[in-house]
Amino acid sequence: MAQGIKLDRANFCCSICLDLLNDPVTIPCGHNYCMNCIKDHLDKENHSGIYSCPQCRQKFIPRPVLVKNITIAFVVEELKKTGLQAAPADHCYAGPEDVACDVCTGRKLKAVKSCLMCLASYCEKHLQPHFQSPTFEKHKLVEPSKKLQENICSRHDEVMKMFCRTDQQCICYLCSVDEHKGHDTVSAAAERTERQRELQLSRQNIQQRIQDREKDVKLLQQEVEAINGSADKAVEDSEKIFTQLIRLMEKRSFDLKQQIRSQQETQVSPVKELQEKLEQEITELKRKDAELKQLSHTEDHNQFLHNYPSLSPLSQSTDSSSINIRPLRYFEDVTAAVSELRDKLQDILRETWTNISLTETEVDVLLLQPEPKTRAGFLNHACQITLDPNTANIHLSISKGNREAAYMREEQKYSHHPERFAYSWQVLSRESLTGRCYWEVERSGRGVLVAVAYKNISRAGDFSECVFGQNDKSWVLDCYRNSYEFRYNNVKTQIPGTLSSRVGVYLDHRAGILSFYSVSETMTLLHRVRTTFTQPLHAGLWLSEGARAEICKLK
Repeated sequence: MAQGIKLDRANFCCSICLDLLNDPVTIPCGHNYCMNCIKDHLDKENHSGIYSCPQCRQKFIPRPVLVKNITIAFVVEELKKTGLQAAPADHCYAGPEDVACDVCTGRKLKAVKSCLMCLASYCEKHLQPHFQSPTFEKHKLVEPSKKLQENICSRHDEVMKMFCRTDQQCICYLCSVDEHKGHDTVSAAAERTERQRELQLSRQNIQQRIQDREKDVKLLQQEVEAINGSADKAVEDSEKIFTQLIRLMEKRSFDLKQQIRSQQETQVSPVKELQEKLEQEITELKRKDAELKQLSHTEDHNQFLHNYPSLSPLSQSTDSSSINIRPLRYFEDVTAAVSELRDKLQDILRETWTNISLTETEVDVLLLQPEPKTRAGFLNHACQITLDPNTANIHLSISKGNREAAYMREEQKYSHHPERFAYSWQVLSRESLTGRCYWEVERSGRGVLVAVAYKNISRAGDFSECVFGQNDKSWVLDCYRNSYEFRYNNVKTQIPGTLSSRVGVYLDHRAGILSFYSVSETMTLLHRVRTTFTQPLHAGLWLSEGARAEICKLK
């Protein structure tokens, strides 16, 4: 039966998927589609309530009922049995954006390859001779291209197979012996090989930069997450602390109110008691005065003399000599005390808020803020550092506004403090260091260690636990002998160079950079550390006998 069918295969293809009909259905206008294809099309129009045919655009209301066309389904199945399958995707008909086969007649199929020798494009069927015939063995097949004619020399109508390096353009053979005679010419393939090598190097460079930038982006993303997490926690903790402060103030206000009322009652009670006695006495005196007045108006002398002895004697007068009326200042002292408390609290809050503002760290974008190159650049990050006497060993004398430390054989009369270094002759700064900081140390004497350390470094442990540079909590530049030595976690790095009296220290806490410089007329990098700091750092000094070191004023 299939041999009797003379219809074009295209008549049994779905105009939506361009494949043979699968579960064919016929809509009211007569066009046939795959069941799923037309269903998806109608589903997209479902919101409007008006449906249309994808081919003829005829409109339908309501939505057409899709019923399988058994006759067409039978014909399609017979076509499949004969091997006349629907064209693969590469054999679909060429659209406006596709490269069409130059051999096809009528409706052209999409090209699957273009030949640089034939300067033509072929569909899969018409490409077969290039695979089957030895004639086409050396032909160069490429992806379908609409620009094949650009390979033809407009002057000689020849394929351009050469490249003029002098004029940087593709040429044909005749051009090389004509207007490009004497120029540096090579085959297009040779030039392509050279450019391909350059291209590959460029790609490697680009890919490396992409990897570097992806790492940077990841670091910045981690930075953003860390900043957001820290900010959220700070807000949450601050709200809790302020809530506790508010509750504490409310409780103190309530307690004070209760104390004032209790004191008020204590002081008012005896006053009122005395007041009531005096009022009772006044009432009795008025009554007695009225009796005497009435008796004094009696005209009968005998009656007057008869009634006079019967008058009751006056009661004893209340002692009022203890009443001392003074200016009303009973609770003004309480008001003054509360007012003073308010002022002190305001001062504390103002000072604390200033400290909070000063400790805010700028968000450093690592890619945009490299380490300074000049001393003037470093001074832009200069910070004021003072030594904490509470951490100083008893053989260290702290002076010059807590900026200078000197070794003393005599023990200094320091009070006991848990932060004090018990055995090692060293001291930490009062300020914690985060962000970007720079400071300089002027030293004299036999030996000085310039260090940074975490605050939780041991104060009285073993030598390895508390001495700068012997543990993983401190980094130190040793200026002890005739050369420098860097130490961290008891790993020593010798640093060549002549000792100078001044050492500069640069810290970028967020970037994990710690650098030591020799400072004289110029700045010389001695050692740089790249790591990850997990806590705020403190500047530190260790001094040997006869040594003295001062943290310089830079601003």
